[in-house]
Amino acid sequence: MIKQLMLAAALCVPAAGAAEAMKLFDGKTFKGWEGNLKFFRIEDGAVVGGNLNTKIPNNEFLCTKKTYKNFKLELEAKLKGGPRANAGIQIRTKRIPNHHEVIGYQADMGQGWWGCLYDESRRRTMLAKADPAVIKKALKERDWNRYTILCEGPRIRLYLNDTLTVDYKEADPKIPLEGVIALQIHSGPPSEAWYRNIRLTPLK
Repeated sequence: MIKQLMLAAALCVPAAGAAEAMKLFDGKTFKGWEGNLKFFRIEDGAVVGGNLNTKIPNNEFLCTKKTYKNFKLELEAKLKGGPRANAGIQIRTKRIPNHHEVIGYQADMGQGWWGCLYDESRRRTMLAKADPAVIKKALKERDWNRYTILCEGPRIRLYLNDTLTVDYKEADPKIPLEGVIALQIHSGPPSEAWYRNIRLTPLK
């Protein structure tokens, strides 16, 4: 219990050298973002990817126009749909030219995937898996969940509702440590991914 309280307190304090947190999404417009708006809309102050009426033909991503390197990213996310609903938050990512896909790290969302770190369209593998027992305790199914992502040099840490789920260190020096932030809705059955209160604190 004491350990969890210390962790929660640490997450509330910016790391040494951090700037002020800034909003990446104003809750009203897509200013600062780009993507296929056939699959993204704004509702109740949140970005919503996908819909509950039709299948999602491709993975689709709403990307920031700016790139980021070392940062603390904080947001709230939830999924709607059946057990196959899937989405995620891309970090240190880039678009594939003339394609719907992107390349980069993804903080995953979905049944069996929450709290895991995936490598989208690059190595196409789960880089670090979250402990299912930890996720079962931390996750609020069908409700808003706080995702906190810390990127500092080659180290990436994921927190779900203030609980550490992944602590990953990139061993390949060729992997870029800078890129855009992106919000995903995964291809598949009708589903929705909701994202709100998206804030980023740059770190040295």
